[in-house]
Amino acid sequence: MMKKIIFCAFLVFGQNFLLFSQVKISFFTGKIAALKSPPEHLFLAGDFNGWNPTDRAWELLKTTSGNYVLSKDFPTGIIHFKVTRGNWNTVECDADGKAIDNRNLVIKSDTSVLLDIAGWQDSFAQPEKKHTASARVHVISENFEMPQLGRQRRVWIYLPAGYDAAQTKYPVIYMHDGQNLFDEYTSSYGEWGIDELMDKMPAQEECIIVGIDHGDEYRMTEYNPYDSKYGKGRGEDYVQFLVKTLKPYIDTYYRTQNDAVHTTIAGSSMGGLISIYAALKYPEVFGNAGVFSPAFWMAPPVFDLARQTAISKSSRFYFVCGDAENDSMVADMQKMADIIKVRGITPANAPAIVIKGASHNEKQWNGDWPGFYKWLMGDN
Repeated sequence: MMKKIIFCAFLVFGQNFLLFSQVKISFFTGKIAALKSPPEHLFLAGDFNGWNPTDRAWELLKTTSGNYVLSKDFPTGIIHFKVTRGNWNTVECDADGKAIDNRNLVIKSDTSVLLDIAGWQDSFAQPEKKHTASARVHVISENFEMPQLGRQRRVWIYLPAGYDAAQTKYPVIYMHDGQNLFDEYTSSYGEWGIDELMDKMPAQEECIIVGIDHGDEYRMTEYNPYDSKYGKGRGEDYVQFLVKTLKPYIDTYYRTQNDAVHTTIAGSSMGGLISIYAALKYPEVFGNAGVFSPAFWMAPPVFDLARQTAISKSSRFYFVCGDAENDSMVADMQKMADIIKVRGITPANAPAIVIKGASHNEKQWNGDWPGFYKWLMGDN
């Protein structure tokens, strides 16, 4: 019996060692496009540090030979990143000044990564950014008060065609990262194009969409209800703002179907995380959640919340991600979907869609939107 116990303990230890083992990745620069005012600081910004373009913990240090190096321990899996000189205006690009896709690295064992950098974005004259928001998009306020956070934020609204001419009441979708939803001019990484997609909807399937800008340096804490390496989680305060301040305002000044069945919360990445949190904590407010590429790795306690919460049987959750985002994305998303189904939500009300080859960006979420919206409207 003792031998059996020892063997089982060794097996568990071995499995945990494999699960949490780290490998060393050494990054070093090769050919680098001329720097504007050397010496300059180079950083890695990726899904491992919240895409922070000036994270001192991820700075490549210049050597006596003139190149830049950084060594870090990573778990096995997939990471996505770019090189910056401290902000997104100085991110790497191709030799013609065009944006490049994120670098992808599949981590299996200790290795070295050569970083050749063909150009820097600020070395090229940039085309003038143009506003692309449709005529149905309006800014409610550039400085909407958020008393729960002691801050202000821009809030957008998309109104259906014919809104002013009719007396119809509409369902409402509340979405995060408002800068990236409607207008190329305000987006950092490209826009979802929600307004163009919604403009194509038939009248009987139209809805109101409210977009709340993220808070730049506050994004990682406002969209996380739990403390993390980025600071104290303010996600509950942010959701309280939505529940107690913004939604009552929208329901007062716009013609809404204000019950939970017709109220949805949706977002991607950290926005996907805070969306499911809000739907779990306040099912009487948000009856549906669109969970796009959720950053569950940033908040493991959210799984316990799903296990322990009395989930409303009428709640609906739509999960979607790509299989080329990171190593844990699909598994984490499926884990959450399974927990919710075990708690009594039917498979039809908690689909988990995996898009083959899709990455973590606005282009993907633009492509995911029609399927989500069809599902959302289909049973309502």
